[in-house]
Amino acid sequence: MDKDMYILGIETSCDETAASVVKNGHEIISNVVASQIQSQQRFGGVVPEIASRHHVEQITLVIEEALAVADLEPSDLDAVAVTEGPGLVGALLIGINAAKAFAFANGLPVIGVHHIAGHIYANQLMQPMKFPLLALIVSGGHTELVLMEQHGSFNLIGETRDDAAGEAYDKVARVLGLPYPGGPHIDKLALESDEAVDFPRAWLEPDSYDFSFSGLKSAVINYKHNLEQKGEEVVPAHVAAGFQQSVVEVLTEKTLRAAKEYGVKQVIAAGGVAANKGLRASLDEVFEKEGIPFYVPPISLCTDNAAMIAAAGTSMFQSGKLGTMEMNGRPGMELASWNSENK
Repeated sequence: MDKDMYILGIETSCDETAASVVKNGHEIISNVVASQIQSQQRFGGVVPEIASRHHVEQITLVIEEALAVADLEPSDLDAVAVTEGPGLVGALLIGINAAKAFAFANGLPVIGVHHIAGHIYANQLMQPMKFPLLALIVSGGHTELVLMEQHGSFNLIGETRDDAAGEAYDKVARVLGLPYPGGPHIDKLALESDEAVDFPRAWLEPDSYDFSFSGLKSAVINYKHNLEQKGEEVVPAHVAAGFQQSVVEVLTEKTLRAAKEYGVKQVIAAGGVAANKGLRASLDEVFEKEGIPFYVPPISLCTDNAAMIAAAGTSMFQSGKLGTMEMNGRPGMELASWNSENK
């Protein structure tokens, strides 16, 4: 690369307003995130209208701060990358319109990035991606196994059939009376517990790489209701430990089996649930024994951020995959390969 490339990333798919500048696709120059967790906690989840209002208030500020921290002017940038989907449509539109306005005002190309591609490329901010690789995506709305043969090539080999892992965590946390977001609280209780309730594992068909956590969620609810009807004590830590063991075992086993079948050179984890300490430890232990390189970003890059969008956007920019000023929010956007016509 003869000249350093600077990409401004913008992320507003849910309840984080974020902007970042990434150099050459792998070096974070700035990464600013305005979180809405405190505002949304009282509702026990994300309220789309409130999320959108917060994005409107914060978007200009985070872009300005990202440029200030990077000590760059708009004229120093090569392009603007923004989350095009999936996500909350109102939230997406705020980020997209801000990106298009900024790009138009400064004569820059705009790039629409798939949110999950961003999570995958968060790993590139830590070490080079080596192909073929297998990506385990675990977040609030997605649980997927994606095989990549090269940059921008996404082959979905497994996905959730109902509740994603993150959804299941939040729903079980709500049943146990834990605050939102529930994942970190269940993880903490599970790691501290000296006993675990034995919950079922949903393996599905023998050769399937799909996931299902709805039945596990129902098993937790039924267990709690049965004890309450008998007047017996429900120990949240024991429930959390059993629930997490079930989720982690299924995720780890299916990821390992897929990695072996496809002979990958690298396994990566991505998404908000990849911040789960129990899951990280399990994956790390299993792949170390198998001698397959395994990587997961630091927790700050597992949750929604704009550096991951800029990293993916850099690779798209180099591949000539640019957006247009007609770009719109796509809440149901599919993860398509960059050489695909599905855009």
